[in-house]
Amino acid sequence: MPTWRRTCVLALAVFSLGTFLLFPFALAQNQANPWSVSQTVQPGDLLKELSDPKTAPTVLFVGFHRLYAAGHIKGAQYHGTGGSAEGIAQAKSWAESQPRSTNLVIYCGCCPMERCPNLRPAFTALRDLGFTKVHVLVLPTSFEVDWAEKGFPYDKGQ
Repeated sequence: MPTWRRTCVLALAVFSLGTFLLFPFALAQNQANPWSVSQTVQPGDLLKELSDPKTAPTVLFVGFHRLYAAGHIKGAQYHGTGGSAEGIAQAKSWAESQPRSTNLVIYCGCCPMERCPNLRPAFTALRDLGFTKVHVLVLPTSFEVDWAEKGFPYDKGQ
C-alpha cells in the first residue's frame, strides 16, 4: 500500500475513533434542556427563598464530589453526580423517601451550563420519579463566577 494511502487510512481511523469517543460528550452538550424557563431559578431569587425557612427549597448539588467539597451553597446536599449511572442511582435511592411534592432546586456549576454533563440527567431522573417541583439554578458560567464571586454564602468541606 502506498505511503499516502496508509496515511489517509490512519488519519481516517484516528478521526473515527475520536468521534466515537467524544460523541456522548458532544451529544450531552447539544441536547435541549428538559426544563422550561419556569423551572429555573436565578441565584438572587434562590438566596431570598433560602432566607425563609418556611419556603426554603431542598437544594441538591448534582456535580462532582470534589467540587462539592471545594464549596457549595449553604445547606446543599450531595447524593451523587448527575452525569453518572452510579450517581443517578444514589440520587434515586435518596429520593425514594422524599415526598414527590418536595420543592427541589438542583445545581452543578462545574462549567458553563450549556455544556454541563450533570444537570440534564439529574433533572430528568427526578422528574421521571414523579417530583413535581424540580427547579434548576441558573449558573451560566460556573458556581465560582455566578455564586461565590458575587458574595453569596457557601460552605466548604464534606
